[in-house]
Amino acid sequence: MATPQSVGENNRDRTMALGMSTLAFTVCFAVWTIFSIIGVQIKKDLGLTDTQFGLLVGTPILTGSLIRLVLGIWSDQHGGRIVYSLVMVAAAVATWLLTYAYDYPTFLLAALGVGIAGGSFSVGIAYVSRWYDAARQGTALGIFGAGNVGAAVTKFVAPFIMVAWGWKSVAEIWAAALVVMAVLFWFTTKDDPELAARRRSGAKPESMAAMLEPLRNVQVWRFSLYYFFVFGGFVALALWLPRYLIGVYGLDITMAGMIGAAYSVPASLFRIYGGVLSDKFGARRVMYWTFGVSVVACFVLSYPPTQYIVKGITGPISFTLEMGLVPFTVIAFVLGFFMSLGKAAVYKHIPVYYPGRVGAVGGVVGLVGGLGGFVLPIAFGLLNDLTGVWTSCFMLLFLVVAVSLVWMHVSIRAMEREKAGEALARLPELPEMQEIHGPQHVGKLSGKTLQEWHPEDREFWEKTGRRIAQRNLAISIPALLLSFAVWMVWSVVVAKLPAIGFTYTTDQLFWLAALPGVSGATLRIFYSFTVPIFGGRLWTTVATWSLMLPAVGIGYAVQNPATPYWMFLILALLCGFGGGNFASSMSNISFFFPKAEKGNALALNAGLGNLGVSVVQFVVPMVITAGVFGFLGGEPRVAKEPWGESQMWLQNAGFIWVPFIAASAFAAWFGMNDIASARASFAEQSVIFQRRHNWIMCWLYTGTFGSFIGYSAAFPLLSKTQFPDIVALKYAFLGPLVGALSRSLTGWVSDRWGGGRVTFWVFVAMALGTVGLLYFLNERSFPGFFAMFLLLFFASGVGNASTFQMIPAIMRKDMDRLMPGATVEVRRLQAERESAAIIGFTSAIAAYGAFFIPKSFGSSIALTGSAAMALYGFLAFYLSCIALTWFVYTRRGGLLFDVERGRSAARPAAASATP
Repeated sequence: MATPQSVGENNRDRTMALGMSTLAFTVCFAVWTIFSIIGVQIKKDLGLTDTQFGLLVGTPILTGSLIRLVLGIWSDQHGGRIVYSLVMVAAAVATWLLTYAYDYPTFLLAALGVGIAGGSFSVGIAYVSRWYDAARQGTALGIFGAGNVGAAVTKFVAPFIMVAWGWKSVAEIWAAALVVMAVLFWFTTKDDPELAARRRSGAKPESMAAMLEPLRNVQVWRFSLYYFFVFGGFVALALWLPRYLIGVYGLDITMAGMIGAAYSVPASLFRIYGGVLSDKFGARRVMYWTFGVSVVACFVLSYPPTQYIVKGITGPISFTLEMGLVPFTVIAFVLGFFMSLGKAAVYKHIPVYYPGRVGAVGGVVGLVGGLGGFVLPIAFGLLNDLTGVWTSCFMLLFLVVAVSLVWMHVSIRAMEREKAGEALARLPELPEMQEIHGPQHVGKLSGKTLQEWHPEDREFWEKTGRRIAQRNLAISIPALLLSFAVWMVWSVVVAKLPAIGFTYTTDQLFWLAALPGVSGATLRIFYSFTVPIFGGRLWTTVATWSLMLPAVGIGYAVQNPATPYWMFLILALLCGFGGGNFASSMSNISFFFPKAEKGNALALNAGLGNLGVSVVQFVVPMVITAGVFGFLGGEPRVAKEPWGESQMWLQNAGFIWVPFIAASAFAAWFGMNDIASARASFAEQSVIFQRRHNWIMCWLYTGTFGSFIGYSAAFPLLSKTQFPDIVALKYAFLGPLVGALSRSLTGWVSDRWGGGRVTFWVFVAMALGTVGLLYFLNERSFPGFFAMFLLLFFASGVGNASTFQMIPAIMRKDMDRLMPGATVEVRRLQAERESAAIIGFTSAIAAYGAFFIPKSFGSSIALTGSAAMALYGFLAFYLSCIALTWFVYTRRGGLLFDVERGRSAARPAAASATP
């Protein structure tokens, strides 16, 4: 029984641990954000661009983020007290050495060391949480997290020191403060109770692998996204606001620092209140408040100063919308306040649900949040350089918080539906039917949902299944073709923009050509899991309708050369809706067909869908030469090409797809089906992230489909820059056409000979094609250059089919190992679900080729004047794919060696004969 004296000592130790940890975190955070002030002077001294400044400011955030996971685990294993002290000493040394930097690279190197201070967060979270029970942890961690106010300390104090004695004095004083704080912390705190008990018992700390076990839960990564906004966004704005205020409102560094502190203070101190509210009302409610208010605040802040001219009855009426300094400061204060509540609410969950893994889980959540503080300032600077719009930083934050809110709400509703599934199933689909809704109506689902689906049953397949599967495939193909058309229409539009008066640099044009690849690939990550959650029929319909946004937007934007560059950036990103659809389409079709026909069905869906790329590059050059839509389509513009002037209706490149999109969306809704057995939550599908073959196939499919879509996006502009005397656009459609046809017509080859073997030889051909490209590029021979591209397109098309044929075969064999006690039917269903998710996810990762290949060509040309450097990089990648395919799958002893040579069925017979 504890004595009053021991209870008092425990309370004093607990209070001292919390107080000193909070004070130490305040000092560490002040050091971590030091570049928000001294970086402004360094930028001026070195003549840095906004992008370079964003990288310098974000580099300490990168270090502090990446080491959080390791430091959190060490704190769980060895105790937060010693780790915390060592972190402060190491950060002090790095901050002092900062004064010896003399150019941009050495400043970046020094900034990496300064970032060690940011790792203190995960150490403090693990240390403080050990002193409090679950009922008070939200408040305690909220108090600790208020150490974020260190950012405000830097903004208040550092400008005056810098003006008086220079930026080096700021670094020296901050380093000395860290050393003093480390000494005070060590001598005034004790080891946490759990560590002390473990040492008394002689128990060893858990292994690193055990500490990392909770990271398999998708909830951890959802919390990480929340923290990416509430903390990463806070850090990014804390670093960026002085620069923003100086640029937008013309303030000096002292005033900008003080107003920036007006944002940082509430975003730090009110974290304590967020912990109290989370303990009292629950973290979920606090998160809804946080995201709801932040969406509105970021939207208001993102609205750029705009002049309007309205054609009134008596004449033009002009007015301007622009936010002044005072309302900006007020809204920033509100945003910071609710971010502070959200930071506390996120960390309320961790010690409650992962009490023995606070360091590991808190470390990874803090890592992702800290990465937001690194990535976002760089993105802010990049958006400034690309768009020329100061408020673009808040546009990006609006996007992040909107996605976070939607994901949180969808996840919560899914959990509620799962918990109350039976009760919800008994309710009528339409509320007004409640009065006459009887037991006989319960369970009456839409006739579009297939309750029984057994494609491997030969009788079922021949009698019923084949007809339904082929109908869904027939509707899916044109929808996917249109998706690819909208995704890739930008590659043609971009090549024509200079001809009708848009004055963009070559690098800006390559950015426009590359961005649909970024958004399309990113959307594919989410689209990979949508079909089992929402159903293939609904999702195909919604995804097809979404193509209207970029199609109509392009039609209007290209008619006026005064359209700002940032608007074209948005349209380029919206074109990614078309790229995202591929993942959900392939996932959906994979459920309908038996394994014997799956490879060919996927090849037809993908291959004929890929034809959209060729259709774009064939149709668009024709329709932009005529007024297809008459007066409804707008007036033409004069195009100035090297071979002469002509009229051009570039808007038709977008408008031409509108009627087909509408027809395809209606066909999907009225003609497609859902499969009841294909339904699965994201959590059930997320098991693929634990499958090593998922990541291997991501690499290989990037080599095939990433090449196909990347070369499709890059070829028109690359040909125009490397062979300006050749009208390459009229040949551009042939490459994607060859790739699409080779994919759709060679699926049977992989079904017969094995996807692994076909994939191996595909990469051999692609490596040889790249060598040929290098040769003919050096010889300035367009015919040879074009022939090598056709070879690459053909090989990538064959490889697209063969890699997708591999995935179901790999997972069927892997299920035998992973689920040896399950029935054949259970293993089949699990293999189908995982194969569908992996097909979608690999297509998402591979789609980044649509960004990296055009951007690699653009960077190579900008740096060296030639595309050769990029091609050497692609060659090295293809060689790695050859080695990986052979070693893992096709060599004797590889996973698919016996399967593709028909030996898998012989082994059981041989085994049974053994005595």
